[in-house]
Amino acid sequence: MTSTLNPAEIPEYPMARAKGCPFDPPPALQAKQAEGPLSKVRLWDGSTPWVVTRYAEQRALLADPRVSSDITRPGYPSPAPLNGSSPISFILMDDPEHARLRRMVTAPFTIKRVEAMRPAVQKIVDDLIDDLLAGPKPVDLVTAFALPVPSLVICELLGVPYADHDFFQENSKTIINREASTEQRAAALGHLGGYLHNLLDEKLANPGDDLLSGLTERIKTGELSQRDAAGIGVLLLIAGHETTANMIALGTLALLENPGQLALLRDTEDPKLVSSAVEELLRYLHITHNGRRRLALEDIELDGQIIRAGDGLIMANDIGNRDPDAFPDPDRLDIQRDARHHVAFGFGVHQCLGQPLARMELQVVYSTLYKRIPTLRLAADLEEIPFKHDGSVYGVYSLPVTW
Repeated sequence: MTSTLNPAEIPEYPMARAKGCPFDPPPALQAKQAEGPLSKVRLWDGSTPWVVTRYAEQRALLADPRVSSDITRPGYPSPAPLNGSSPISFILMDDPEHARLRRMVTAPFTIKRVEAMRPAVQKIVDDLIDDLLAGPKPVDLVTAFALPVPSLVICELLGVPYADHDFFQENSKTIINREASTEQRAAALGHLGGYLHNLLDEKLANPGDDLLSGLTERIKTGELSQRDAAGIGVLLLIAGHETTANMIALGTLALLENPGQLALLRDTEDPKLVSSAVEELLRYLHITHNGRRRLALEDIELDGQIIRAGDGLIMANDIGNRDPDAFPDPDRLDIQRDARHHVAFGFGVHQCLGQPLARMELQVVYSTLYKRIPTLRLAADLEEIPFKHDGSVYGVYSLPVTW
């Protein structure tokens, strides 16, 4: 059977979270999940893709070769108007081109390479906490800690000067702001693309031991254009600091609102419990809250519905991670839960490339911050915290804390 909904009855997507429930998916999305795994939503351009709300169906479709990630295909449920002048990221491509480009940047993100970075990340975290303890109170944890940690790490890995962090952070904010105009996002992408292109010029002349320098070897052999290399650099720079920064701040806020869970994490010496806490917070918060977008290449039957070739698909991973069939009592934060099978990093061939790095950074932060500042607490009421309801990455704009 197929959907016969009147277009006026189709709800808009993304949906609004409930006031006073900043950690939970939108109630309308929860209602859709209770009805079944598949329903229609309406996007900014009037298109009506399917939203997939249940965990098992999301994983099945994310791994299905009949489903495309190619943003240039007609019917793809884009979250915003496309800017034709910007290079398309490999995460928005299909194999074999996706796999070809992804392989060029896989090596630095292997578990072995990431683990070798752990002592350096620990020093970054410790130094920033030293600065916190020596400075005035209250302090905004976002600007003083959550944003600098992953920014310093990704700059070191890519070979980007950290001195330029104000520039790339401001442009990144514009790119992921859902309420920014097409022109504003295009300008920000242009600024970052030009910046990475110029940086690649420097690396071509004087290569170093970093990821961008590695890409220059591909440019020299003709495997990669400098424009595409700059596009890869933009993707890794944005993804490498925005997502982890928001997880640090939002995860800290969630723990402060769940003091029993915070105490468990603060008092443990067990790295397995720290790792478990990271996975549970990733499941519970799921900061990429606009869903993973795909397009059906063939007719696909799912739960008695026919997804037609050319239909858009949105895997609403935030509600997928709250599916009671996959995670019992899903609305409860439980850092002792085995949540490793969450879909916060996606699933299938497009699963997040940087997940080993993100996991390691969060493990270092969550095992250090609350031990070194055991009396850490909010310096404002929860109702006063500015949440990022307008972005494609969820989090908080600021987090005033004291101790």
